[in-house]
Amino acid sequence: MEKLFVIFALFSTVSAFSLIPNLGIGRDQSAGAQGQLLCNGRPAANVKVKLYDDDRGIDTDDLMAEGTTDGNGNFRLQGYTSEFTTIDPKINVYHDCNDGVTPCKRKISIMIPNSYVSSGQQPRQFFNAGQIELAGKFKGEERDCFN
Repeated sequence: MEKLFVIFALFSTVSAFSLIPNLGIGRDQSAGAQGQLLCNGRPAANVKVKLYDDDRGIDTDDLMAEGTTDGNGNFRLQGYTSEFTTIDPKINVYHDCNDGVTPCKRKISIMIPNSYVSSGQQPRQFFNAGQIELAGKFKGEERDCFN
């Protein structure tokens, strides 16, 4: 019975803390990222890119911004969220480069270093992901049908 109480208390605490960003409690923190996506050496236009705070399995990741690449494959995103602890920003890229007719998008995630996290709602600096060639396979690459 004591183990059940401990598990319930832990679950209640984690659940309460997962609601904090939605209540605006914590401190505003921001991040931004930019780069260029290529497919077989050519600009990858209209590729979806999202900026998240990765909550490391505690609760669902907080979407901070989303957009698509321009005609030259360039993207630039910025966003913010409220958390007590330092956020863990990442960008997710959803694409079909060299994918044929395989269903769902290929998804790669790129973690942004903590040194690019800013206090407040506007990032002081942007993480430059550089040119990313999507034709290759990436460690941790997944499929995402609901991006």
